[in-house]
Amino acid sequence: MEIEPPFVETYPTLFHNSSTERAEEEKIFAVEECELPLIDLSRLKSRNFDEYEPLNLQCLREMAEAATEWGFFQVVNHGIPQKVLNSVRKEQMKMFYQPFCKKSEQNFMNLSAESYRWGSPTATCLRQFSWSEAFHIPLTDVSSLDQSNCLSLRSSIGLFATKAASLAQRLAEYLAQNLRIKSSYFRDNCLPSSSYIRMNRYPPCPLSLEVYGLMPHTDSDFLTILYQDQVGGLQLRKDGRWLSVKPNSEVLIVNIGDLFQALSNGVYKSIEHRVVTHPEVERFSAAYFYCPSYEAVIESCSEPAVYRKFSFGEYRQQIQKDVRATGDKVGLSRFLL
Repeated sequence: MEIEPPFVETYPTLFHNSSTERAEEEKIFAVEECELPLIDLSRLKSRNFDEYEPLNLQCLREMAEAATEWGFFQVVNHGIPQKVLNSVRKEQMKMFYQPFCKKSEQNFMNLSAESYRWGSPTATCLRQFSWSEAFHIPLTDVSSLDQSNCLSLRSSIGLFATKAASLAQRLAEYLAQNLRIKSSYFRDNCLPSSSYIRMNRYPPCPLSLEVYGLMPHTDSDFLTILYQDQVGGLQLRKDGRWLSVKPNSEVLIVNIGDLFQALSNGVYKSIEHRVVTHPEVERFSAAYFYCPSYEAVIESCSEPAVYRKFSFGEYRQQIQKDVRATGDKVGLSRFLL
């Protein structure tokens, strides 16, 4: 049975002019490839910030510089075994290779109806459309998977989530240290129940010059930890131009989210990024989004403050309001002082 979401059939108005030659400035062209800064976490031997040796401090400086200049970096020796990552990839492929009619059913694999997402229901033009499908799984929903004979999936996702949560907290504390933010801030506000995993699949796209796999955006969290395959497609916007991230399935990619940019008073950058499609090859990735509770307060760590104080719940509500109104996210600019 057909596994692919019916993108064109469901959104005929958006794709009506896709067969017509589009203006050159509207096409998605290949861009220069880059390698993200690489951080070897094995150099950080101690969690006690007062006991760092010069090598440890150099690693912290490199991480802070990457978060400031790029908003992205890669990590190795990160503590998540390759067998765990391989298991997640195997299980997510099994999920996505189910027939579309089954994936889109309510309570598929005992997940909530909102977990399976594809396309862009709020898109008002082709440029706001994402040629992708995803399973958005809050960590509170992982335990329910064992009720539908999905023990291997629950085990794989649960282990990945546990390891990624530990890594995210560790990285957040390292980055906070550079800004004199109390490391306890993240332990107090980012409970495991407030974060989530998103497993992504980008099907082959016959309109790869015209449609994004994932439209340009910034992440609405503190940190995102991404595991991707070797296909490539992730691009980021740096100094006004798009760069293609060289794929490497042996590293994890970390990027700064909106909340860390606000918390750092604009020192760390939440960078716009996107995914481009391939006309013949599918792409897989799995991401862990490190989020606080809705009640958590985000306040700039220094003066004069760039952003006003706000709660995560307030931020999410504003995003949803903007997306409903315009089909796009506005983000942090709504909270400038």
